[in-house]
Amino acid sequence: MALSNTTQIRTFNPLNPKKPTHPFPSSHLSFSFPSHFTSKSLIATSNTNMFRPHSGDFELSTLTALSPLDGRYRQKVQELAPFMSEYGLNYFRVIVEIKWLLKLSEINEVTEVPAFSEDAKSFLKGLIDDFSEDDVKEIKKFERITNHDVKAVEYFLKQKCQSNAEIAKVLEFFHFACTSEDINNLAHALMLKEAMNAVMFPVMDKIIKALCTMAKDNADVPMLSRTHGQPASPTTLGKEIAIFAVRLSRERMELSQIETHDYMAKIFHSFIQFNNILIDFDRDVWGYISLGYFKQTTKAGEIGSSTMPHKVNPIDFENSEGNLGVANGGFSHLSMKLPISRWQRDLTDSTVLRNMGVNFGHSLLAYKSTLQGIGKLQVNESRLSEDLDQCWEVLAEPIQTVMRRYGVPEPYEKLKELTRGKAITKESIRDFIEGLDIPQDAKAYLLKLTPHTYVGSAVELARTVEHEVNNILNGVIS
Repeated sequence: MALSNTTQIRTFNPLNPKKPTHPFPSSHLSFSFPSHFTSKSLIATSNTNMFRPHSGDFELSTLTALSPLDGRYRQKVQELAPFMSEYGLNYFRVIVEIKWLLKLSEINEVTEVPAFSEDAKSFLKGLIDDFSEDDVKEIKKFERITNHDVKAVEYFLKQKCQSNAEIAKVLEFFHFACTSEDINNLAHALMLKEAMNAVMFPVMDKIIKALCTMAKDNADVPMLSRTHGQPASPTTLGKEIAIFAVRLSRERMELSQIETHDYMAKIFHSFIQFNNILIDFDRDVWGYISLGYFKQTTKAGEIGSSTMPHKVNPIDFENSEGNLGVANGGFSHLSMKLPISRWQRDLTDSTVLRNMGVNFGHSLLAYKSTLQGIGKLQVNESRLSEDLDQCWEVLAEPIQTVMRRYGVPEPYEKLKELTRGKAITKESIRDFIEGLDIPQDAKAYLLKLTPHTYVGSAVELARTVEHEVNNILNGVIS
């Protein structure tokens, strides 16, 4: 292929080939691309067979799955599969259908379904206990004929129970007086309840516990706070982490009080809230890593950048944030869609509810990523201290407050004149305090203050966070 001299590329920018990104010095070796080689031509080329993959039928695997949850991330979310899957949905439908038949047999007025013997009850229980993927495949065979997933479950149970003479007499009372929605709304409620209790809540609790531990361990580590990105009144690292532990525990408590069969939309809204708080945490920690407040432990063999060997990127918190965003998009649609149905019933909720697992899967993946990221963090106290040493102006707040107490005229304005937009040192702050007309004990108090010690109740708040979280989760109002 002939190369044109008209477009010289040092670092190729596919969106604008004529404008290199981060060009090397002119003394470095460069090369030329064909003048016709642009992003537009590349897209056009892709319409030919040039980049078309093998077009045969792929077997479903982690390599061919459309969703990354069933592909790249399968091992991290697979514990949701027994609940939030086609298997799970049909398993819980079978439970509902069998429980309903058993209930009919206990109602004296329903003489058509006599009370079952213990052997019959044991047989039906065995259909639940031994339910397998092969059973789902059988249900799917019926569905290919009926084109109705709930009716397929009914036919499956009738077939299974033909071998039991006692139950075979009342086969037509499977799904008796029920609509599909009667079965589905209970099945979906069970899916939600079991998935949350068995999978989601334990991981959410691990995050809250990890944050409590992190808060207590760093309760007395002073840190420069930032409002609007600018230096502000000091805090402690532990107290800032404790805030997230408390916020997350409130949403966790809210979720544990919701009745799943009545308030699906409310559940999804609560997960959105929990996830939003975690996004806030992910972004804060990402920023602290950028500032050097945290270092990240490294693992032999891992690579942070394909071109910059020195980098240790905060990928766990980025992965978490991204997946939480995907999850919240799905939860938001579910929470807005489910309260709406055309007239008395339509099936739009049926197809969207099949995506419950997608939203929980992305949430679970995010929670595990956050936990993994927390496990890599190492506090860099020297960097935290360095920032505080450079920001003596943050003591303007306590100084002007004491000035107000003792009637010094225009205290705020005087501190504003001293500090706003100016480089303030320990010496300039001390000189200002020495010149104040206030009692000597108040002056001595201010002279002892440093950016490291002006943290208010932050230490105590961080140390007691576990008690506060336990009160919230146990329903104690504090």
